[in-house]
Amino acid sequence: MTDTDEEELNRRHAEKMKKKKAARDKILATKTIEKGLLMVHTGKGKGKSTAAMGLAARAVGNGMKVGIIQFVKGVWETGERVVLEKFPELCVMKAMGDGFTWETQDRERDLAAARQAWETAKEMMADPSFDLVVLDELNIVLRYDNLPLDEVLETFRNKRDMLHVVVTGRNAKDELIEIADLVTEMTQIKHPFRSGVKAQKGIEF
Repeated sequence: MTDTDEEELNRRHAEKMKKKKAARDKILATKTIEKGLLMVHTGKGKGKSTAAMGLAARAVGNGMKVGIIQFVKGVWETGERVVLEKFPELCVMKAMGDGFTWETQDRERDLAAARQAWETAKEMMADPSFDLVVLDELNIVLRYDNLPLDEVLETFRNKRDMLHVVVTGRNAKDELIEIADLVTEMTQIKHPFRSGVKAQKGIEF
């Protein structure tokens, strides 16, 4: 390619990017609403809770106060817990689950744990000091009908205007998806567990 060809290619590229930026700026100018978002991370793929914890870290990095309720997971020693606990004034993390229902094998215990975690979650959502509340694995609790879906949906509908809420877990209810502002489905294509690889430190926990 000659220098002249290269210059022409660069000129065309600059012109194309200029038009693209103008179109993008025009779109952005119409986006003026500010509100707290209801976000759902669901699907069979890995990364739902991981994404929520990354969002929590981003919020803390912006000086926002974050509350995290873990509905299923017990007090596991996870990397994200170690990091976020270094910011006690900006992050409150409460592991309130007793484990997955197939581990507890005790429905009454599951119901009691779900109710206790939900009451704590409602307190966090009502507390104006919190900017973001992560409800980790709430979808699992709702899937097994351990909390009344209508009560949860009504709470979300009436949340504070600027409060962000993230709900994680596979098999999100259609009704929750309907009222959410942002829904992301993690699709599993490959997973090392299926090849006999156990959970890896720093990756799964």
